[in-house]
Amino acid sequence: MVPMRIALVGDRSPAVRSHARIPLIMEALRERDGVALDPYWIPTTDVTGLEGFDGIWIVPGSPYRDEAGAVRAAQVARERGIPFLGTCGGFQHMLLEYARNVCGLEVAHAENTPHARDVLLEPLACSLAGHEGRVVLAPGSRIAQIMGAATTVESYFCSYGLNERYTATLAAHGLVFSGHAADDGAVRAAELPGHPFFLATLFQPELAGRPHPVISAFAAAVAERALQRPGVAS
Repeated sequence: MVPMRIALVGDRSPAVRSHARIPLIMEALRERDGVALDPYWIPTTDVTGLEGFDGIWIVPGSPYRDEAGAVRAAQVARERGIPFLGTCGGFQHMLLEYARNVCGLEVAHAENTPHARDVLLEPLACSLAGHEGRVVLAPGSRIAQIMGAATTVESYFCSYGLNERYTATLAAHGLVFSGHAADDGAVRAAELPGHPFFLATLFQPELAGRPHPVISAFAAAVAERALQRPGVAS
């Protein structure tokens, strides 16, 4: 069997509910989908060697110990064409990477730098910690195709979201905002067309009671990349 190595980038903690769920998700993917992922927990303080993984998943649990490490993980995945999933804090730091390195913006994350002048990620007007909400998916987007529906109800555990003043700039540089809150239209998912798999959500698919379709799709992309590695027989 071809090893399918994924980097779980984040500072592992028993206090983070989604971290406890991930081993169960890995086992469910193995039993249900026949995809045996080999996960490695990578702390944000040491993200060297990510280029050697078949997938990179920035997991929830912010504030991370090293913002730069989380941002670097998203950059490696984007530039190297490595399947990428970012959830909650991973979504936030993917946006931070894209804003800085693609759009050339000097912006900060308010959770990490609360007194910064230009903030890309700002406190939500109402915290979503422990809440569920309906997300409207953009027709034709990757996430809409994955979900096979126009809307989905998802779980959150976050207090920071995208500063909407920057959506037009990010979109002009190629990022697609493919999920929005049904109540106020705030961004809840983003993806990068032309990349093998580059998807991030503010909601936490880890908290679903089954392997979430987004995670299953990520796993399938990881498996495809693993099979395409030099020296791997099809």
